[in-house]
Amino acid sequence: MRHTPRYLMTDPEEVKRLIRIHPWATIVSPASTGLVASHYPVLLDEDADGIVLISHVGRPDDELHELGDHQVLVIIQGPHDYVSPSWYDEGDVIPTWNHVTAHLYGTPEILSDEENYAMLARLTDHFEQHHPGGRSLAQDEAGTRRIAKGTVGLRMVVDRFDARAKLSQNKSGEVRERIASEVDADLASEMRRLGAGGD
Repeated sequence: MRHTPRYLMTDPEEVKRLIRIHPWATIVSPASTGLVASHYPVLLDEDADGIVLISHVGRPDDELHELGDHQVLVIIQGPHDYVSPSWYDEGDVIPTWNHVTAHLYGTPEILSDEENYAMLARLTDHFEQHHPGGRSLAQDEAGTRRIAKGTVGLRMVVDRFDARAKLSQNKSGEVRERIASEVDADLASEMRRLGAGGD
């Protein structure tokens, strides 16, 4: 990502917050056959030190990505939206795109079959918890264990991250509020939460 100091997110807790709210990730690997990208949900290992992701891929994505053999890039895309210069002060004509994004780097560790099943159960419980009548893998353990064999679990300690919260920090408070009133509600919330100070 473009290196603009005012947009940098350097606090690991802010990156964790982004992952919790936006768990849909893009996994990119520099495989021997060329770049490979897949999309899967991720969770934080909340008991681990630092930023540690747990997830899974469907077979044969594990082989296509050559998981465990090299570092991968996991992209977390938070809220984003186009910013029209019509929301700026008169004379300012350059549009932009506001976004909150994190690039996470690490080498995945492949989970055992039992660890993978436990991770899939945790993933399911996490996303089902807010649904009335939410389901659990334990409701059909024999069947879900069979299906789990088609997946490969992974755990990735994030060695480094590069994250940005580009939220019109280069504009006045009045203009930022004008932008926040026009963009996607989640992005507006981030702009207001962070105060996007600048001027």
